[in-house]
Amino acid sequence: MESWLPDELRHAGREHLDPDHAARYDRKEDAGAAGELELLAEFGIGRGSRVVDFGAGTGQFAMAASKLVRHVTAVDVSEVMLDRLREKVASSGARNVNCVLAGFLSYRHETEPVDLVYTRYALHHLPDFWKAIALDRMAGVLRPGGILRLWDVVYNFQPGEAIDRLESWMSGTASNVVEDGWTRPELEEHVRDENSTFTWLMEPMIERAGFRVERADYSDDGIFARYICVKLPTGGHIGDQNKAVRRSDCALVDFGGVCHAGP
Repeated sequence: MESWLPDELRHAGREHLDPDHAARYDRKEDAGAAGELELLAEFGIGRGSRVVDFGAGTGQFAMAASKLVRHVTAVDVSEVMLDRLREKVASSGARNVNCVLAGFLSYRHETEPVDLVYTRYALHHLPDFWKAIALDRMAGVLRPGGILRLWDVVYNFQPGEAIDRLESWMSGTASNVVEDGWTRPELEEHVRDENSTFTWLMEPMIERAGFRVERADYSDDGIFARYICVKLPTGGHIGDQNKAVRRSDCALVDFGGVCHAGP
């Protein structure tokens, strides 16, 4: 692996190295896997489908999907989280779940393209530059017409609204008990140390990677976004359809100390 790639485990946050966090994760967070699979069935995901789940964590979605699809590759950077998933696989007797220790940037797909890439509450760990690279790599895993389901903390508001929106979210949803929900310090840590971005930055990245956003749902508080995206035929990047801007129409300000203006 290239030495200049970021350490995805470091970006994933300290809690993903904590066995206690992994042990209580399923009590803290419900992935709503049954509802997700019902939705994805509307887009053709079913018995014959192959799935890659990035940021699979303890495997709530992966295990539910394994009962309804052909094969699930569950990818996560945390050995601690994958250990929990491996326990579930062993106890269930599932034979169609493959656990892979890797991340968005390090996973190597060596089989045929899949029908669904699923990722929930994982892409926000990467800065925007690397999100764009990760989206491009996820597109490379999918067959043309395949589905990307992306569900994450993606802010659907303007920068000037951020303080009020985030304070309202943290004050209104924080739990007092770490075992049962997300506490105020955990939510503050997410905002401060992780890399959630805006919808109006995420969506062009999705399109540039070669997807059409088929469906976008935003939470009322502007904190969460859920996308259904369809991979376009090879070379069909929506971003390529944008008109090029002529250099003569541009002006450049160099904040390093020298100002240049276009003709």
